[in-house]
Amino acid sequence: MSEQEKRDNAATPKESVSSDKKAKTPKKKDQKPNRVLRWLKDLKGELKKVTWPSFKDTMKNVGIVIVCVIFVGVFIWVFDFLARAVVEALLNLFG
Repeated sequence: MSEQEKRDNAATPKESVSSDKKAKTPKKKDQKPNRVLRWLKDLKGELKKVTWPSFKDTMKNVGIVIVCVIFVGVFIWVFDFLARAVVEALLNLFG
């Protein structure tokens, strides 16, 4: 094998590597929209798997939340009333 052939063979892989690097650079730019599209497709697939509650279940849960909010509100109102009465009694006693 002549030295010219060795140089040609040695130069060819380097050129292909550099051309591969150039070819890979635009693919990275193209991957961003592909990632978004893939994510949206996965999201759509996952949303199809979700078991959505019925209207009856939703109304039942809403009722439970309203009852709990009212209960906590009454508890805070009673505590506030008692705390105010205690503070007023202490102020009248020492004031």
